[in-house]
Order: sequence, then C-alpha cells, then structure tokens
Amino acid sequence: MAIEIKLDRILLERGMSLTELSEKVGVTIANLSILKTGKAKAIRFSTLEAICDVLECQPGDIMVHVDDDAP
Repeated sequence: MAIEIKLDRILLERGMSLTELSEKVGVTIANLSILKTGKAKAIRFSTLEAICDVLECQPGDIMVHVDDDAP
C-alpha cells in the first residue's frame, strides 16, 4: 500500500500555481515540490491544514491510499 499525492490535480482545478500556493501557505517551493512529486516521507499536520485551507479542500482530496498492485 502507498500514499499517492494528488496536489497537481487540485492546483489545476483551482487554477493556482505551486509558486502561488507556496506564498499563501508559507512553505518553500522546494518543499511543496517534494510533496507534489510524492517524494516526501512526512508532512506536518500544520502544513497539511494550511494547504487545505488555501485550496479549500480536505486532506483526502490531496492524498489517497492506493494498492501497490493496482494497475
């Protein structure tokens, strides 16, 4: 099982760039890029909350649990 990050999709739906999200959340573009590409090993709840506040979404809209064997 793995966690898949859907941040690209949410940003596209909201018409927002990673740079704009970075400015509004107060997290560096580099750290958001690591999260967006699925390379992050962890995320602080405060960061997740800030992202969800700015994007007006729920954590489950950004992250989904997927089966590693799924096509």
